[in-house]
Amino acid sequence: MPRYLLSVFGPAERTDFGSYPSKEAMLEAFADTGAFNDALERGGHLVFADGLEPAIAATTVDGRSDTPVFTDGPYLESKEHLGGFWVIDAADLDEALALAAEGSRACRGRVEVRPFQTEESVRAMLDT
Repeated sequence: MPRYLLSVFGPAERTDFGSYPSKEAMLEAFADTGAFNDALERGGHLVFADGLEPAIAATTVDGRSDTPVFTDGPYLESKEHLGGFWVIDAADLDEALALAAEGSRACRGRVEVRPFQTEESVRAMLDT
């Protein structure tokens, strides 16, 4: 079964309640997201899901030279950052998109859907 990454993006600027306008809104979104996670698990779609600390907590590592370079903070300067994700199994892209729409509604954020690379997709790329 194809595997997809559902990435949740939100504003880089955060309030005391993350990207939510109030504590109540945050708690409601967390409850709805928990219910969505449970539904994914019951449906046999959930591989793994989690939320991330703010991008400011990131460390960027560049190990392309003999001595790695470690830089505090996110790699990209952006108005939005990755806030969490789901890794799911879905029959096809249409099913993944439908699940992403439910996840977006639950977490109150935009969700990017991206298929994982497969041996077949790499072979197709090399054959072109």
